[in-house]
Parts: sequence; C-alpha cells; structure tokens
Amino acid sequence: MRLSFSEIVEATKCEVIKGKENGLGFEFSTDSRTIKDGDIYIALSGEKFDGHDFLENIKEQGAKGCIISDKSKLAEDFDYIFLVQDTKIAYLELSSFYKQKTGVKTVAITGSNGKTTTKEMMYSVCAQKFRTVKTKLNHNNEIGLCQTMSELTKDDEVLIVEMGMRGLGEIELLSRYAKPDLAIIVNVTETHIGRLGSIENIAKAKCEITSHLNPDGTLIALDSDLIRNANTYKGETIYFSLSSPELKILETTINSSKFEYKGQVYELNIAGEYNVQNALGVIETALKLGIEPELIAKGLKEFKQIEKRWEEIKLKGFNIINDSYNASPASVRASVKTFLTYTPSPKVIVFGNMGELGDNEIRYHREIGEYIDNFECDNLLTLGDLAKNAEPKKIDTHHFETKEDLVNYMLQNLKQGSNVLLKASRSMKFEEIIKELEQR
Repeated sequence: MRLSFSEIVEATKCEVIKGKENGLGFEFSTDSRTIKDGDIYIALSGEKFDGHDFLENIKEQGAKGCIISDKSKLAEDFDYIFLVQDTKIAYLELSSFYKQKTGVKTVAITGSNGKTTTKEMMYSVCAQKFRTVKTKLNHNNEIGLCQTMSELTKDDEVLIVEMGMRGLGEIELLSRYAKPDLAIIVNVTETHIGRLGSIENIAKAKCEITSHLNPDGTLIALDSDLIRNANTYKGETIYFSLSSPELKILETTINSSKFEYKGQVYELNIAGEYNVQNALGVIETALKLGIEPELIAKGLKEFKQIEKRWEEIKLKGFNIINDSYNASPASVRASVKTFLTYTPSPKVIVFGNMGELGDNEIRYHREIGEYIDNFECDNLLTLGDLAKNAEPKKIDTHHFETKEDLVNYMLQNLKQGSNVLLKASRSMKFEEIIKELEQR
C-alpha cells in the first residue's frame, strides 16, 4: 500500500500535527520490528500492547512519520505526524481507500462453518481466470482485512476476503471497509450462540455482510428460512441448496465428491455433502464473475483441503482423519455423517468439547451422542468435561481425563487398521493427540 500525504488526509480526515504535501508516496507499517526506512508507522493499540510505546524505536529504525491517537506519548520528532481518534479505524480507512484505487472486484465470505474452506475454493476457481488475492489462513478480523487489502497491486483483479465475527456489529464493520461487490453466506448454525443468545441473532449478524454490499452487486446465500428472514439486502440475491432440482450427486467417497449442477459436472477431492454445498455457493459466485463452467470445474478439482480440516494421517496402524480445526453441533454432525457413512469398520470417533454454546452446552453435546446412535460405529472416545455428556446407547463409549490416557487406550485396545475421526473445538488442541501417538 502506497499513498501520498494528501491521500492520507483524505482517507482518515486526520489532524496534521506536522508535515505537508511533497509529492512523495508512503508505505505503512504496524510492526515496530519490521518497519522500513521511510515508512509511516500506525500506532495500533490492543489488549496486550500499545503501539505508541514503540515510537522511539521506530524513529531509530528510520520511520518517516507516524499515525497516532495519543499525543501524550509522542516522545520523538518525526517529519510527518497525523493525529486520529482511533488508529485501527484509520488503518481500515487507509487500506479501504487504497483498495478502491486498485478497482478490484471484491468477494466477501462469511458463515458459521466452512467459510475458510469456501474462501480457498473460491480462490482456486478465480485464479483460473483472474489475478486473485485472498485473506491469508483465517485472518478474518479487522487487522487481517487491512493486511489483505494493503497487499493489493494495480494488476490484481479479484479480492476474496473472509469475514469472521464473535458478536453483532463486527461483520458490519468489515463490510463497511471491504465494500464487497459479491457476498457469500455459507450457512448459519449454533456457532457462537453462547455470545449472541439465539440462532436468529447469529443469522442477523451474518447478514450484516450486505450492509455495505454494492447495490448493483449480488448476495449468494444458503437457502434457509433463517437467512431469508434476516436478509434485508435490496439487490440481487441468489439462494443455493443441496435440494436444488439442478443438482445431482453422482458419486461420494470418504475423500471425494462428484456432482452435476446446471448441466456441468464438477469434482471435489474432499468428502462430504457439506462441501458440495459450499461448492454451490462458489459456483454461483464464479458465474456472476463471468468465469466459464469448465474453468470453475478445473478450479474446484484442483482445490486441496487445508491443515486440520479433514487431514488424513496414517500413524501407529491407524487411519486418522484430523478434522479438529473447529467444532460446532452442525459441523460435528456433518463430519460424523460423512465419516460413518463412507468409512469401513472398525471406525472410531474421538470427540472433544465444542466451545461457546452458552447455557445449553450440555444438551448440544448430549445430542451429538444421540446423533451418532443413528450410524454404525465401533467406539466413541470422549475427552473434556462437556464431551463426556455424549453417551450413545448403542455404541461402546469411554471417557478420558487426559490425552495421555486416551492415547494409551487407543494403543492397547483399538484394532490395527481402525479408522479414527478426531473432532473438537480448536481450544481442545487435538493435534497434541497426534504428537502423543508419534512419540510412542
């Protein structure tokens, strides 16, 4: 991102403490450790740090100027000093201003589950035809949005941004500065219900993605009553679903799917109807971008799943599927259904706590046990004070207090060749089960 003095003022409406237009362009940094000579430093403040405390350091490293919100901490004399009310908002304003200058088409993606997978699918498809930039990993908050927009160049054509949230108003803020041309709502499930109070509030929060969607743009959303009732967007809306009469599932295995949609055959190198559903949103969006169905099919086939999302590992005689990046009731049911439907016996589920489910968290975990009872499963192994409430009546179930005890049981009691699904919220750190097995 490179902006002139006058563009900084125009974008942020700041008070200029020092400096004037000189025809130069400035680059920006928020990290005092990597700032370069001539940069403008943005003094961000977080829960654990205050960027204003590093002003002396960044001056020594050659910073030309700074954007601050606290004059009392300005101990060094810079060539350019800009005063704003909130440095994080200023960062958003600058990166949004810069993004608008590049003229890229912007695709914004949100949803309770699967938004990162959908973003990666969307990138694989768009890259077949356009020079495309995407949110890295799961950097789906305000700073991640700024970093992504700041990395654009004049040659880029499509920007794909992922929008996460933990409460009402957060996606509205991201939408305000991303200014999307196309938006995808992948789904609405109970994720974060402990914070938002009801699934209706979750739907309302996800639909905030349309608050600054181009009036001439398009919303592509899962066809559900929750989203339809919460959607206030006045522009074009396209709904997609697995019940579409234009969809025909041709083949599904534990690690692939093949389907026909609107006359075109598509293949995915990942399992699960929920991933076919994600792909439908990608297809509809890609068609609106003018990407030919043949190129969409090529992009979907080339897409590869990301780490800890249905990651297949052979270890100690077990065939492990690590799907422990995150977990909500909906995502657990989807993974369980795919695993138990398409995996041969012996099949074992290792289930850990699901987070942020509010007052009904015990009921949600109990319902997972009841859901597993609908399938053939050899063992359910649970870890965590909440997961132990999953107690199916028809399946051999064991609860463990530690990962070490769980691994001991696996090594001593599970049959060689067992297929094992790991599923839990990220906070459970189920990758440590893999490490424990590797060390035995």
